[in-house]
Amino acid sequence: MKKLRLMRKTDKADESVVFFDVDDTLLDTSTFAETARKAAIELMVDNGLPLDKDEAYYLLKDIIKEKGSNYDRHFNVLTKTVLGKEDPMLVALGMITYHNVKFALLRPFPKTDDTLIYLKSQGYRLAVISNGLTIKQWEKLVRLNIYPFFDEVITSEEVGFSKPSPKIYQEALRRMKGDPDKCVMIGNKFKEDALGAVNAGMSAILVNSNVTEREKIRIKKEKLDIKIIEDIGQVNRVL
Repeated sequence: MKKLRLMRKTDKADESVVFFDVDDTLLDTSTFAETARKAAIELMVDNGLPLDKDEAYYLLKDIIKEKGSNYDRHFNVLTKTVLGKEDPMLVALGMITYHNVKFALLRPFPKTDDTLIYLKSQGYRLAVISNGLTIKQWEKLVRLNIYPFFDEVITSEEVGFSKPSPKIYQEALRRMKGDPDKCVMIGNKFKEDALGAVNAGMSAILVNSNVTEREKIRIKKEKLDIKIIEDIGQVNRVL
């Protein structure tokens, strides 16, 4: 198994790409989404949704789990489930509150900007591989003002395959004209980000990850080309 190594700017850098996941890799999506959903639910209950706030929040979580986080009518389903029909006023309150709170809290992880600047200074090209929606992921990059760092945003929506399928990685490599031996994927999920990238011939770095002991043992036993770091600011220690 090859060692984790990318080409420096003194090498043939056009074949060397650092791919990033977005959510919970570049920014703390889980925390701001939870806060925004709770704020939305609180306002909906205060305006007539006939559940207590905890009941409504956990029902919303069940709907999100069933429909997926990229579904855009969670609040519609919530009101229809509770009331038997959609309530446009409550849906609007939920949606607007969710988006207002989300965008107010949207921040990159500390050292994200520094890491992107460092990688660019070393001659690496950067791109995103995400299981999200294309416009939503670009929107996050634009709002965080880090979009100029990235040449491409490759999503499951447009490719038709989701991580960890090697096909989405292969398409990303094709678009970026990258050599998998000289490319790395940085993400927070072992299966989707790290294992998916390794199965496509790339290296991987896990960051902000709840990697299990079983997964750590597998990395060591199978000599998988996966490094684990605590936060994005440590990328420069690996690359």
